[in-house]
Amino acid sequence: MAAKPTIRDVASTAGVSKSLVSLVLQGSANVSEPRRRAVLDAMEQLGYRPNRLAQRLSGPRSGTIGVMLNDIRNPWFVELLEGLTASLHSAGVSPVLADSYTDNRVGRSSVETLLEQRIDGLVVVGTTVESAAIERAAESIPVVLAGTREPHLPGVDIVVNDDDAGARQATEHLISLGHERIAHLQGPGEVGKLRRLSFERTMRGSGLEPVVVAGGVSEESAYAAAGRLLSSAKRPTAIFAYNDIACIGALSAADDLGLSVPQDLSLVGYDNTYLAKIRHLSLTSVDNGNLAVGVEAGKFILERLTAPDLPARLHQVPSQLQVRGSSGDVPARG
Repeated sequence: MAAKPTIRDVASTAGVSKSLVSLVLQGSANVSEPRRRAVLDAMEQLGYRPNRLAQRLSGPRSGTIGVMLNDIRNPWFVELLEGLTASLHSAGVSPVLADSYTDNRVGRSSVETLLEQRIDGLVVVGTTVESAAIERAAESIPVVLAGTREPHLPGVDIVVNDDDAGARQATEHLISLGHERIAHLQGPGEVGKLRRLSFERTMRGSGLEPVVVAGGVSEESAYAAAGRLLSSAKRPTAIFAYNDIACIGALSAADDLGLSVPQDLSLVGYDNTYLAKIRHLSLTSVDNGNLAVGVEAGKFILERLTAPDLPARLHQVPSQLQVRGSSGDVPARG
């Protein structure tokens, strides 16, 4: 395979210096039209494609990092953003936020919107449908994924909680309380898959048959899924939900069906958001170290600004189950 043409090759073909080629690439007005045309003709002749990342790094920075959230309504982002912004502000860098949920509803790409702001890097928070746009962005600026494991791209760091361990802790907790009919409301993406697989493996390891239904990430979708489960002939005595919002949806479904929590039904959520800590809700939930995920994601994106060629890294923050009032012993059989 022939080597890719370099800026040196362009300069030689155009009969100019490398610095003049750089000025043309930067759109400088201090280049005469004949020389500019000579450089552009040489680029076309050689099939030269400029390294946009190198251009950004060699030029002035905006001092901003784009932060794309998959849905700003989810309280899961609160602590993560606190940790992320703490890391960025300590380095004199400002975050620019975009909400993918809102943008997609009006037919706009959050990634493209952020790139128009001339951001120096991008942190993607949570599972998103903009994988193709993220891949294009990663060709020109550093990208870090926080709280999501996709898309898999070379040179893109991933900072997440240990989803396998968190789901195992939640499932083992319910089994230890005597529950045998346990259902899982599965969420989207690779994170959702990892939690489901861990749930199934833990259940089968205890000789129990797992029940899995798609619960989504919203209260509405989880309410509908839990309602179907709890209206079935073999209704579960416990539900492990993908996140706290889905857990609240299951809680509402149980209430509408006249079931008491935890006397008739035990519930476990995930994320340990402020919602789980509200006394009236008191949700048992997996703490996935959101603050630490945000702090590490901030560190990673700052490192990539100065060392963009680092190999892709995966950093997992430990998870810890927080037991509260929504989980209890299996109901006595009547």
